[in-house]
Amino acid sequence: MGIDLSLLHSLAVDSVSIDDMYSLPANYYENTDILKLDVVHIIGNISRRENEMFEFEDYIECTIQGMMIIADSISLEEIHYPFKIQYCDFLPKNCIKNKNTLDILLFLWENIVLEVPLYFTNVKDISKFHGDGWKLIHEDEYKNSNNPFSDLLKDFEEE
Repeated sequence: MGIDLSLLHSLAVDSVSIDDMYSLPANYYENTDILKLDVVHIIGNISRRENEMFEFEDYIECTIQGMMIIADSISLEEIHYPFKIQYCDFLPKNCIKNKNTLDILLFLWENIVLEVPLYFTNVKDISKFHGDGWKLIHEDEYKNSNNPFSDLLKDFEEE
């Protein structure tokens, strides 16, 4: 799926407006932490601007927003995680299929994948997560616990 930039490149218009909804195919995120990605809304425009090499390139100013469903880092339950990306920069060269078409799905995916959190949880009470011989503890509890290696750690901190 692409956006036609031929009018922009022929200088018939100053900018191309974008206000569309896109669905990314499931194969884009099948090996990621994203379980599901709802429809993505992109609003903005593409214009021609002079870069630092004094050459004209396609410049995009847009807002990308949507909802991704990810797994909770502790409970593994599904969490609806909204995202909103403000993007203003020259278009990456790899997103241009040919000189007059922007591959919008590749552009969207490159920016959405950066918004996936490494760690996200809605769990407030971790005491219910335990098993046979193990339990989750809070970081404060860990720091205050009796650690048999604390004397060794003090030696490392002094150096």
